[in-house]
Amino acid sequence: MTTSATPETSPSPHLPRRLALPDFPWDSLSPYRERAAQHPDGVVDLAVGTPVDPTPEIARNALFSAANAPGYPTAVGAPVVRAAIAEWMERRRGVAGLGDGEVIPTIGSKESVALLPLHLGVRPGDLVLHPRAAYPTYDVGARLVGATPVPVDTDADPVTWGIAEDAPVAVVWLNSPGNPDGHVLSVEQMARIVAWARARGAVVISDECYAELGWESPWDTQPIPSLLDPRVGGEAGRSGLLALYSLSKQSNLAGYRAAFLAGDARLVGAVTEVRKHTGMLMPTPVQAALVAALGDEAHMEVQKEVYRERREVLVEATAAAGLVNDPASVAGLYLWLRGPKSMSAYELVGAFAELGIVVAPGDFYGEAGAGRVRMSLTDTDERVAAAAARLRSSEAAALFAG
Repeated sequence: MTTSATPETSPSPHLPRRLALPDFPWDSLSPYRERAAQHPDGVVDLAVGTPVDPTPEIARNALFSAANAPGYPTAVGAPVVRAAIAEWMERRRGVAGLGDGEVIPTIGSKESVALLPLHLGVRPGDLVLHPRAAYPTYDVGARLVGATPVPVDTDADPVTWGIAEDAPVAVVWLNSPGNPDGHVLSVEQMARIVAWARARGAVVISDECYAELGWESPWDTQPIPSLLDPRVGGEAGRSGLLALYSLSKQSNLAGYRAAFLAGDARLVGAVTEVRKHTGMLMPTPVQAALVAALGDEAHMEVQKEVYRERREVLVEATAAAGLVNDPASVAGLYLWLRGPKSMSAYELVGAFAELGIVVAPGDFYGEAGAGRVRMSLTDTDERVAAAAARLRSSEAAALFAG
């Protein structure tokens, strides 16, 4: 019979050592999920934001056609992949002239968020700035290299951030449209942040994976700007700038891990070298699916309308329950909701669970999330309609009365 070795008897008593990481936040939702699952009409899971709609046929067919792929793919992706990324960035994001050395495919965008500080050589003692209401992985990426994560208000002028001029700022993360808050940064605001970062020798990286999901004026009729927009970088162009994009949301390719990064060729080259050494290679069939999805706008428009309709249903229903969506939450895949001032984020999560609905507490996203919850648009039409009906009930009115 085999037994587990104790630390005293292990041949490697010093390893593994726990990294300086926070607890994985989603684990804390277990009791709320269990309570929501007891609802007689079943659970509605609007917490994580994982796509539930079908992967487009054009992407599935491309994946199947490229399935006979016995050789290793390259870290930089096939030439047709880089060309498709560059063409899409010009057509949809207003970023013209990206060359082969300025784009690479990535295995989803979360790995880039977590590992770019490592790939770019961020060190202990450096500061990594990120939005104050933020996806937790910006913080995690800094901690993995021993750097210090610092939340800042990226909606505000950077001169108000309180960062000393000689502070060792290495990276400034932007997220527009923001997760969880749905805020969109204007060209002017990004240009201010870029100028501030360049004066300190810092790199600016923008996570833009929700950029096709604009809902309210002016972003319902005009493209959401990219960090790589020529109006942002000015005469220095893309120097010191990187943008990330994912097809998980616009094309339901979360299960494919299909994404890319683009920007300053010097930075892309440094990232590519690390990816070569570590074997971080997008599989050839996924590269084919990426090219197919980028080249087809029809499926993207259909999916956007699906999310638009779900969002309208949930905005109306949450308002009927007395909840208020952040007025600046004008894009992205989530509502950023506040209840009565007397209710904490976890109390709100508990109230939703009584209705059989799972949402994420704002505390997951930093101190700026206190008293808020994030609600995703990603369950089926039938489940979203069920959630809306529950939110319009007298029970919901009582639960959210505070």
